[in-house]
Amino acid sequence: MTTIDLNADLGEGFGRWRLTDDEQLLSVVTSANVACGFHAGDAATMRRVCELAAERGVTIGAQVSYRDLAGFGRRPMDVPPAELAAEVAYQIGALEVFARAAGARVAYVKPHGALYNRVVHDEEQARAVVDGVLLADGSLPVLGLPGSRLLELAGKAGLRGVTEAFADRAYTDDGTLVPRDRDGAVVSDPDAVVDRSLSLARSGEVTAHSGARIPVRARSLCLHGDTPGAVELARRVRERLITSGVRVEAFA
Repeated sequence: MTTIDLNADLGEGFGRWRLTDDEQLLSVVTSANVACGFHAGDAATMRRVCELAAERGVTIGAQVSYRDLAGFGRRPMDVPPAELAAEVAYQIGALEVFARAAGARVAYVKPHGALYNRVVHDEEQARAVVDGVLLADGSLPVLGLPGSRLLELAGKAGLRGVTEAFADRAYTDDGTLVPRDRDGAVVSDPDAVVDRSLSLARSGEVTAHSGARIPVRARSLCLHGDTPGAVELARRVRERLITSGVRVEAFA
């Protein structure tokens, strides 16, 4: 039976501001990418999401980012490798405190936003992220785009690399994500997102922005929590997968 993990970016709030419906999404997903304070998420938010995830048996992952609260971690930045490695380890460590307090632990790491896209091709930044993970906990899997430098270097360093796909993001013909500032970068039709989810899970293929069918083989499927109707869409995706014979299960 085909098995897929459903992950979502959660804890994306700060103070009184909340972007994601964490409680409802945690009733659907199997893995939670929790913001660790650099693009979103403060101490109280991290603690709350970890407690909710632990109660529901959802795996907790650290979503690490460039230090960019104002830009939500989506602005390109040039951070010296040693500094980036330290900041990645710092974010993992901060979340680990709250995960352990909730009776769980940080079980994997996923970069966010501009950092996620940068480490697809940038060897220096990818190596810094890997070094940061190793500094925090050398047993943690790393979640990233298939064929990325991040997953390649993670594997060479002895870390488990886990491939990820996006049902609601447009792909280029080479399997990378269409930049968000381009038209059509985000797939907004709910029916299309559900159909793409099933295709990614069962056949490991998706229709690229150009219309071509491309291979995207992934163990985890990301459902963005900051889009309108995110909770209902996530529920539809999970139901469609299960009724189509796909096992929905965390990878870590």
